[in-house]
Amino acid sequence: FDQLFYDIDLNSTKIGRTAKDRNDVIVKILTALDEIDFDLDNTEGDVLGDAYEYLIEKFAAGAGKKAGEFYTPTEVSQLLAEIINPQKGHKIYDPTCGSGSLLLRVAREVKDQVGDFYGQELNRTTYNLARMNMILHGVHYKKFDIKQEDTLVHPMHLGQEFEAIVANPPFSAQWNPDQTTTTDDRFAPYGKLAPSSKADFAFVQHMLYHLADNGTMAIILPHGVLFRGAAEGHIRKFLIENRNYLDAVIGLPENLFYGTSIPTSILVFKKCRETPESILFVDASKDFEKIKTQNYLREEDIEKICTTYKDRVELEKYSRNVPLEEIAENDYNLNIPRYIDTFEKEEEVDIEQVASEISALDDEIEKADKLLAKYCNELGISNPF
Repeated sequence: FDQLFYDIDLNSTKIGRTAKDRNDVIVKILTALDEIDFDLDNTEGDVLGDAYEYLIEKFAAGAGKKAGEFYTPTEVSQLLAEIINPQKGHKIYDPTCGSGSLLLRVAREVKDQVGDFYGQELNRTTYNLARMNMILHGVHYKKFDIKQEDTLVHPMHLGQEFEAIVANPPFSAQWNPDQTTTTDDRFAPYGKLAPSSKADFAFVQHMLYHLADNGTMAIILPHGVLFRGAAEGHIRKFLIENRNYLDAVIGLPENLFYGTSIPTSILVFKKCRETPESILFVDASKDFEKIKTQNYLREEDIEKICTTYKDRVELEKYSRNVPLEEIAENDYNLNIPRYIDTFEKEEEVDIEQVASEISALDDEIEKADKLLAKYCNELGISNPF
């Protein structure tokens, strides 16, 4: 594998100040790795990815990085995998694959053998980590095709289609479209480009270009994509009115990702939808477990979301199939509270009962004042009140 360990500097002072210190650290790491079972069938999570998540959490702030750009928490990866429901032989693609953990999680959810893995990653170190992750999980080198480049500006899998596409792209990242981008087959049909300060919809357009007619794609995005106007509003309208590709909008709890506490959403797209007359909205923002400062999806939370999505279940204050006509009436604003009423009605106050209680209290106060005055007279002192 060409330049797989390109970024490793065993003489870096970050490992240790002296050669002996560095050697001791390397020995400890290799010894620890030797004791880990990386077999997907025998481990609960993505061991290498979990370790990377830990390192990102500890060191990303100091490096000026956004941890969410590199790693998708295991339970969120599981949720995405179950939503897209890949089948035997399906090719899996992640255009912002990071450490590769999301690709591996999708493969793990398939009972039969999936097809090949495809991905692209901008950061060279993370790209090398993804390839190592594949190897450590027993994926033959001929079964994965992961490239290192800017997905939006220099896509490396043009012309290919995939039945299963997942992504957790960097939220509201900047990108630099040039004049040729407007004629790019990925973006040209929409008539608008995503703003240079927010590439969220550029990733959506890129993924839809690669989505097979029988495929499903799920992408994690910040809530701003649901309601921001201008070019993003135009693209949103085109996706719903002209293409009718949007299948579901799922709101997730805040603080699920390392490096950002904002609430996020999952947008699910299909080119051939079973229910083209409506879009499913799910508000799962209140279902989670909090451990220290981080929120986590529980198994029951994941199961509830997946069952709701697969069966198009409508639950009060949780999910609803919204007709396209209603979305058009809202000018294609997809903000979840517009369609799911989560308002908790306050308990009604009995004004007459409250007035009666106040009157009774006034009587008690009057009695207490009279008793106090009596005691003051008996003691020969003035009433302090």
